[in-house]
Amino acid sequence: MSAFGRKNGGMSPGARPSFGVARPMKGGGGAPKEKGGDQFPPLPGGDAPMPDMGGGGGGMQANKADALTRLADRSNAVHEQTEIGGFEASVHKIKEQVLPRLLERVDPEAASTLTKEELSEEFRPIIMEVLAELKVTLNRREQFALEKVLIDELLGFGPLEELLNDPDVSDIMVNGPDQTYIEKKGKLTIAPIRFRDEQHLFQIAQRIVNQVGRRVDQTTPLADARLKDGSRVNVIVPPLSLRGTAISIRKFSEKPITIDMLKDFGSMSDKMATCLKIAGACRMNVVISGGTGSGKTTMLNALSKMIDPGERVLTIEDAAELRLQQPHWLPLETRPPNLEGQGAITIGDLVKNALRMRPDRIILGEIRGAECFDLLAAMNTGHDGSMCTLHANSPRECLGRMENMILMGDIKIPKEAISRQIAESVDLIVQVKRLRDGSRRTTNITEVIGMEGDVIVTQELFAFEYLDETDDGKILGEFRASGLRPYTLEKARQFGFDQAYLEACL
Repeated sequence: MSAFGRKNGGMSPGARPSFGVARPMKGGGGAPKEKGGDQFPPLPGGDAPMPDMGGGGGGMQANKADALTRLADRSNAVHEQTEIGGFEASVHKIKEQVLPRLLERVDPEAASTLTKEELSEEFRPIIMEVLAELKVTLNRREQFALEKVLIDELLGFGPLEELLNDPDVSDIMVNGPDQTYIEKKGKLTIAPIRFRDEQHLFQIAQRIVNQVGRRVDQTTPLADARLKDGSRVNVIVPPLSLRGTAISIRKFSEKPITIDMLKDFGSMSDKMATCLKIAGACRMNVVISGGTGSGKTTMLNALSKMIDPGERVLTIEDAAELRLQQPHWLPLETRPPNLEGQGAITIGDLVKNALRMRPDRIILGEIRGAECFDLLAAMNTGHDGSMCTLHANSPRECLGRMENMILMGDIKIPKEAISRQIAESVDLIVQVKRLRDGSRRTTNITEVIGMEGDVIVTQELFAFEYLDETDDGKILGEFRASGLRPYTLEKARQFGFDQAYLEACL
């Protein structure tokens, strides 16, 4: 009798063949070879001697030990505050001595009318005079650095100016006056800047929000704003922020991002890029879904490049950050309530008003609440090609969030009717994701087909499949087409893109 309860030897006549036939171990009948023999080669990293699990488990044990070692290293790590030293520290120290004396000699109103270059020329002799009084001698490099720091302090955003001018920095996160983090190429690092104190940081935060007519103080401790280059800013101040004033800045590329550029970055495949170009040109209603910092706004800006220049496009946002690449584009922005709590203009109000402004397309920067219903109504009333973004982890969750956002409002309609309106309005869901190695990928392109009972039916056209990870932590994967005939092919046919669309999806 074998270990599987079956007699050794041939099968009886008429007996059902076994599901699989075991292959004999190679290498003779002696003792099994180390590391699993030829048939079971060792796994990578399995060289260390580990207790055997019953054959061929050495590599698995080594990987487990490696993972546990990394966990132990992380739990025992000690993180120390990085100190600013060297050249930056010396310039910062001199600036603290020069700035009060400089302000005594400068008329703020006159200085505010000059550009940075003009102000630099005016300041140079005054700075030399102050340095002479303080008996401080600087070389040429230190003088230029001091001039720049002082002008940034008076006209710009102080220590933040250096980070804002760095094209490699995509995110700036200020956690109080003593700690600032930046994101470069998807990785977070601490920045070598520091503010004088909490009052200094608070003044810079006020300067940022005042530029766009917003305010931040203890009565309104939250504020959304934008910089002149379109970068998005969020400010939160005490008592809500316990470490002091916190500023989060999301920078955007000066050069407009296109779908072809995203393809070259490795965010999508050639076929996915073709599919999205056709979706933008054929006026499909697109919802871009993803997490924070996954690239939703960048994808929306790239899709806008495919809009016909003859179409009138309205964008509606809380803080205007979209930069569409079309000539006939009108951006609209919400307004927060005043000190009495009145005068607020919400996204829903702007969507209703936009319907009276003869738009061809309505684009929402992000939907968070009941305005989702107004956008669906616009998609269903002759404004094909409308787009929006929202936070969700998958296309299926995106549909569920849209249903929940409409139910959050005061609209008294059954859930089945809401689901039906979503199914009839939305054509494509584009899922973008920021992976743990910092790269941003388009992980799913999903069609919304219709209703089956009370469930919204979807069909996946493309998906990103994780394969492996390199030694330096870079994630490897493959973009795969499902090979299904797209349900939105009829819309593409109306614009003459049906053949190209079909070839891209198959």
